[in-house]
Amino acid sequence: MNFNKRLLELARQGGCIRVGLIGAGQMGRGMVSQIEGMNGMRVVATADVRPQNAMNAYLHAGIPAGQIVETGDLEKADRAIAQGNVVVTGDMHMLLALQQVDVVVDATGVPSVGAEIAWKAILAKKHVVMLNVETDVTVGPLLNRMASAAGIVYTGAAGDEPGAVMELYQFAETLGFEVLAIGKGKNNPLNLQATPDSAREAALSVGANPKMIASFQDGTKTMIEMTAVANATGFVPDVAGMHGPEATVSQLTDVLRLKTEGGILDKYGIVEYVNGVAPGVFVIVTSEKEEVRREMTYLKMGKGPNYVLFRPYHLTSLETPLSVANAYFFGEQTIAPWKGLVAETVAVAKKDLNPGDRLDGLGGFTVYGRIMTAADSKAANGLPIGLVQSQVMTRSVKAGEILTLDSIEQTQESVIWKLRQLMEQTIPLPGSHASAPVASIPQTTF
Repeated sequence: MNFNKRLLELARQGGCIRVGLIGAGQMGRGMVSQIEGMNGMRVVATADVRPQNAMNAYLHAGIPAGQIVETGDLEKADRAIAQGNVVVTGDMHMLLALQQVDVVVDATGVPSVGAEIAWKAILAKKHVVMLNVETDVTVGPLLNRMASAAGIVYTGAAGDEPGAVMELYQFAETLGFEVLAIGKGKNNPLNLQATPDSAREAALSVGANPKMIASFQDGTKTMIEMTAVANATGFVPDVAGMHGPEATVSQLTDVLRLKTEGGILDKYGIVEYVNGVAPGVFVIVTSEKEEVRREMTYLKMGKGPNYVLFRPYHLTSLETPLSVANAYFFGEQTIAPWKGLVAETVAVAKKDLNPGDRLDGLGGFTVYGRIMTAADSKAANGLPIGLVQSQVMTRSVKAGEILTLDSIEQTQESVIWKLRQLMEQTIPLPGSHASAPVASIPQTTF
């Protein structure tokens, strides 16, 4: 699809895709600058709990201070955008209500906040692009159905690793290859005890949040990303937590094959992460056609019968505009949980936890995430990591053990908890008896 041609034509007609961004951290800042250099698209409004972050994002993108309007007033903001200015605000609810916004991008990375953003964007009939995989793996199947019912797009982002994996997967599946395994490289050694304190130096060196870096190091982010891929494809982890082997790209087809074939897998149709191939993503394919295998050998794709398709980069939020354009022009998704809740990332105790201890969420001091099948998670009554939100422990859990829903006390109501309850009532696990589909968007106020 020639996005550039369409964007150029839109710009020639005096229009543009008007993007509303929520979250002006590292990902959001990069996206603002990238879009500012494009034709036919602009981030017209940015919301952040620290409005100065949003202001800096625009200034660093080369937008003159005189064209940046900071306001929490809806009419003033809409008027400013109509006049060619951009808006900074600390009020995400005001941004979501703007008439002058076509597509909302969530770059907060906070599951509870992302759930509210996506929900209210759908109610406002705005396309929503999630740079927030944490929300997607928790309530994405429900949000996806509701967006479809509303006639708008709910999608993950191009450039984020799940989106990059899906490009390869769809390429291979479209061509008729049999896909055996899909995965990504992990950027750093697994350290299940990583905390914001231990990750602080590494975070400061790249200008990132220590909690975010800790969630990379302890594996939580990887588990969440591959859960999103599982829910989009129907593939599952071979074992809880995945194997996480060491391998180079050329070794992938030898390592990620069945045990009976000399590899480490009990089955195909799996998601996996590999140390040694970061920052790339990969798909392992095969074909029963002798002529196809012969051609793959001629093309130096390996000796077969399994072959690896490898993409050695993903540009995170710098590629997000592609998902924005795809939603706006074609009503299409980059990645979404089309298969429902196939896998789950559950919370695991990072240290011994006792009654009265308070949880602190992703990249914190108390829990990390582990991927498992959704059926196994339900059987264990596992606590989805996206629902961890300052709850208090009601019983002791040893380090390395799964937290269960009955091991915590829910001390506050939130949109993500209510959406999760609604999802479990309306969307069954694969293989269970189907409930009535979501045919319309409930207008419940959370």
